[in-house]
Amino acid sequence: RGVDSVSSLLIRLMLVMVPVVLLINGFTKGDWGGALLFAVTIAVGLTPEMLPVIMTSTLAKGAVSMSKHQVIVKTLGAIQTFGEMDVLCTDKTGTLTEDKIILEKYMNASGEDDDRVLRHAYLNSHFQTGLKNLLDLAVINRAVSNGLANILSVYTRVDEIPFDFSRRRMSVVLQDEGGKRQLVTKGAVDEMLSICSFVEWEGGVMPLTADIEERVRAVYERENADGLRMIAVAQKNEVPSIEVFGVADECDMVLLGFVGFLDPPKESAAAAINALRDHGVRTVVLTGDSEGVAVKVCGKVGVDVDHYLTGKDVEAMDDAELSESVESCSLFAKLAPAQKARVVRALQQNGHTVGYMGDGINDAPPLHQSDVGISVDSAVDIAKETADIILLKKDLMVLEEGVVEGRKTFGNIIKYIKMAASGNFGNMISVIVASLFLPFLPMLPIQILTQNLLCDFSQMGIPFDSVDADYLRKPRKWETRSIKSFIGVMGPLSSVFDILCYAVMWWIMGANSPAHAALFQCGWFVFGTASQVVVIHMIRTAKTPFVHSRAAAPLMLSTALVAVITLVVGFSVLATGLDMTALPLRFAPWLVLLLAGYCLSTQVFKALYIRRFGEWL
Repeated sequence: RGVDSVSSLLIRLMLVMVPVVLLINGFTKGDWGGALLFAVTIAVGLTPEMLPVIMTSTLAKGAVSMSKHQVIVKTLGAIQTFGEMDVLCTDKTGTLTEDKIILEKYMNASGEDDDRVLRHAYLNSHFQTGLKNLLDLAVINRAVSNGLANILSVYTRVDEIPFDFSRRRMSVVLQDEGGKRQLVTKGAVDEMLSICSFVEWEGGVMPLTADIEERVRAVYERENADGLRMIAVAQKNEVPSIEVFGVADECDMVLLGFVGFLDPPKESAAAAINALRDHGVRTVVLTGDSEGVAVKVCGKVGVDVDHYLTGKDVEAMDDAELSESVESCSLFAKLAPAQKARVVRALQQNGHTVGYMGDGINDAPPLHQSDVGISVDSAVDIAKETADIILLKKDLMVLEEGVVEGRKTFGNIIKYIKMAASGNFGNMISVIVASLFLPFLPMLPIQILTQNLLCDFSQMGIPFDSVDADYLRKPRKWETRSIKSFIGVMGPLSSVFDILCYAVMWWIMGANSPAHAALFQCGWFVFGTASQVVVIHMIRTAKTPFVHSRAAAPLMLSTALVAVITLVVGFSVLATGLDMTALPLRFAPWLVLLLAGYCLSTQVFKALYIRRFGEWL
C-alpha cells in the first residue's frame, strides 16, 4: 500500500510536469517537436523504474538472510510486514514451553493416584481415530510404560464423537468381549463437569452434588495452579444398542478423575520475550489452555499476568470493550479459534501490525486474520498453508532475529523510496526553472536517459546496505505523510544547488548562449549525476555518513564506480558521444565546492528535519 501511494504521488506530479515543460519550452524555444521529445524524456527520467527492481531485490535478499536464521519466507511481501510488527500474538504450547508434554499425574476426583483413570484415558486416546495430539501421545506413552497395552485386545470401537472447539471434549463408544458397552469421554474440566451427573467418590458412585463438585474443583484448581494442564475423564455404562452416537449421548456421565500434564517453560522464552520487547514488539499469549496453567507458565517467562481474560470474558464483551481491553491484557486463556481471531482483529483496529504464531488446526482463523502469519515446519498442513512465514525452529528467539532482518529490509526500501521521490521532485523544479530562463534545452533526451541509467546503477547496492542499529529498535510502518514531508524538504534543496550549478555554467564557465549549450549541458550532467550519487550516502543514514555510519561494500562499490564513470565522461572526449562538450579542468574546483555545499546543507537540514519530525527515514 505504501509503494502504491508513493507511485501514485509521482504519477500525479508527472501528469502536471509534462504539459508544463512542453508549453514552456514550446513557447520559449519555438521548437514544439523538440519540446515534446524533451517533455516525454523528462517523464521517463522521473519514473521510478528502479522501484520494482529495488523492492524485489531487497525482499529477496531479506528472504535469503532470514533463511540463514532458520526462517522460510513463503510470501516476499510479508518480510516488510514482519519488520512493521509491533504486537506478536502466540499460542503457549511449544512456543513458550518445551513442547515435550508428559503425563505427570493421574488421580481420582478426590486427588488420589488411581490407575483406573489412566486406563480409561488410554482407551479414549487409543481408539479415537482423529489426529492424535500431544496429550493423546503422552497418555498412550505413559500407559504403555505402565504395562496397560494388553487391555486393548479386550475392546472394539463401536463409534466416536469427535473433538470440537466448542465442546472441548471427545468420546469413544467401546464394547468388550462380553458385549458390554461403555462411553468414555475426556476433555476440558468445565465442559466435562457440565455433562457429569455422578462421580466416583470414596469408593462408590455418588450424585455430583454442589458440595462434592466444589471439592472436586478444589482438587483441579490446586493442581492447575501448580502448573499442570488438567483433563477430566468420565464414563458411563448405560449405552443404547445403536451404531451411531452424537453429542446428545454425552450426558449423565460418571466423573472418574483427572490426568495432569506437564509442559515446562523453555529456558530461552524469557530472553526472547525481553529481546522482542527491546525491539518494540509486545507479546500477547492467546491459548486454549485453562487460566491456571497459562498464568503459571506466562509468569515464568515474563509475560504480564496481573490481568488476564478468558474466552467467557471475551464472549461477553462488545467490540468497544474488547478494543480497550486488548491494550492492557497480555494473556487470554481458554479461547476458541474464533475468539483468537477476534482478539487479533481488535488489535489491528487499534492500529497495530499484528503477527500471529501458531501450529494447530485451531490456529488457522487467527493466522488468516493477522497481518503476518507465522507457523513452524512441524505444524499441521492447514497452519502451514495459511502462514506467510515458516520457522524451522519453534523458538521465539528465532522470531526476534527474523524481526530484525525484516526491519533491515524495510529500511533499505524506505531509503530508495525517499531518495527517488525527493530527487525526482527536485529535478522537476530544476527543469522548470531552466526551461523558463535558458534559451536552449538544459539537457538533451540522450543525456537525461544516460544520467538516469547511471543513477539507477549507483543504487543497485541499496538492497545489500547495512541499517543503523538505532533504526532497528522499534517497528517501522509505511508513512505517506513522512515521505511527503521528506520530499518537501529535500526536493527543493537539491534544486537550489542545481540552480547554483546553472549560475556557475552561465557566468563563470561562459556557457550563456545556444552556441555553448553543449558545454552547459555537460556541466549539469556531471553535477546532477555526481550529486545524486553523493546524496545516496547522505540520505541512507540519520548519522554523519562515512564517519558514524558507513555504507556496505556493494553500495560503496556501485556509487564509486558511477562517480568515476561520470567524471571520466564529463572531462574527456567521451562527452562528445552524448552530444556534449568536454568540461575544462577549471570547472573541477567549482564541482567540488557545489558538492561539498550540497552535502553540508543536507547534513544541516537533516538535523533540523529530525528535530522537527523526530525521524529521518
